[in-house]
Amino acid sequence: MDGVTGMTVEATVWHVARALLPHGWASDVRITVMAGKIASIDAGQPARAGDERIGIGVPAVGNLHSHAFQRAMAGLTEIGGHEGDSFWSWRDLMYRFVGAIGPDAMEAIAARAYMDMLEAGFCRVGEFHYLHHDPEGRAYADPGEMAARLAAAAAATGIGLTLLPVFYAHGGFGGQPASAAQRRFLNTPDSFARLLAASRAALAGLPDAVLGIAPHSLRAVTPEELAEILPLAGDGPVHIHIAEQVREVEECLAWSGARPVRWLLDHAPVDRRWCLVHATHVDAGELARMAGAGAVAGLCPITEANLGDGIFPARAFIDAGGVFGVGSDSNVRIDLGEELRLLEYGQRLAARARNVLGEPGLSTGRSLWQRAVAGGARALGVPGGLAVGASADLVVLRDDGDLALARTGDAMLDTYVFAGGRRDIADVWRAGARVVIDGRHRDRAAIEARYRRVVRGLLEA
Repeated sequence: MDGVTGMTVEATVWHVARALLPHGWASDVRITVMAGKIASIDAGQPARAGDERIGIGVPAVGNLHSHAFQRAMAGLTEIGGHEGDSFWSWRDLMYRFVGAIGPDAMEAIAARAYMDMLEAGFCRVGEFHYLHHDPEGRAYADPGEMAARLAAAAAATGIGLTLLPVFYAHGGFGGQPASAAQRRFLNTPDSFARLLAASRAALAGLPDAVLGIAPHSLRAVTPEELAEILPLAGDGPVHIHIAEQVREVEECLAWSGARPVRWLLDHAPVDRRWCLVHATHVDAGELARMAGAGAVAGLCPITEANLGDGIFPARAFIDAGGVFGVGSDSNVRIDLGEELRLLEYGQRLAARARNVLGEPGLSTGRSLWQRAVAGGARALGVPGGLAVGASADLVVLRDDGDLALARTGDAMLDTYVFAGGRRDIADVWRAGARVVIDGRHRDRAAIEARYRRVVRGLLEA
């Protein structure tokens, strides 16, 4: 019986021929699912009548950092010949694009991005949401209008949602005035509290949604505002962009005399609830303190490469006891395998070595995957992996292609990460429901058609 409704909840059972459990690979695993969560896991069990037969199953990964609306501008900023082209010039182009996005467009674009994430093996998204107001910067009649559209997109696609409403008040360190291009993002602490309440209401229909907060960056929030909004997070996640660009580090030093990560660790109660997104430009002392605090490093290798950010010192962070997860950030490309591959390859290029992030006794692909599962779950405020009490989220790898060609276990995961791609994902189960079937989202045609109609209107206007 369900203790809340008094109704009987029927269990379903997966029989997974080979499953990657927290302690390693196991055979003939019966996983009982009730109300969207894993109720029991038993390895070495024969299949029974009525079981859902699955070949190769691995835990889904949480996408810890996304700006869904940027999916619609993917590929539109790749024009060479501009001196000084950088993150900052890309940001100016993004600001021009964002001015045309209304609630309907937000929902359609987010649904397309979330569908793509599910097809790539991401089953939960941390939506770093700062497009709050109308194009003139006025609050909608419902302050949570845009949050409700994101929730609708999550409901339509089936993805788990950790919503991270962004507090954004200024245009530079020390409380500099925001620009006109930033007017859609801006709040005061009081209006942000109202936005959070409206966002909580918008999530009410999603059974396992999580609400956190996201002070945008030290550029966009003063120390006093940061202290005022942090209690609003309660026990929820706290995410912040930090130390992504060299210029950001230089400007923070000029303002405060400290590097961004050091300033944050000195002035905020950073702990396991926090995700420091990018943290690209950090020194050894900052790495050690981040790891000691339990903060997750939110790494977005595809976007960081696309924007020319730099390379996070992941090996040193791991050696200090640090935890990381991955995110698709600007959504220029949504591909979990490629995020992990590029993360490792960046480390190889920096170290001029191979298998930099692999662990003794584990393959590099499995090491990357399991760390991303654990870090993503912590950053998104949920239990992770194939474990009792966690959401019943499973990625089913194809067992009829190159992955299974004289390969088992770790070798299959390595082949997926380093030589395969999204084509090697057969099915994806999210909260016990199969949302991706034979590589395609169950509602792909309708979601894709709406997205194309909306984006064509945006770009042709």
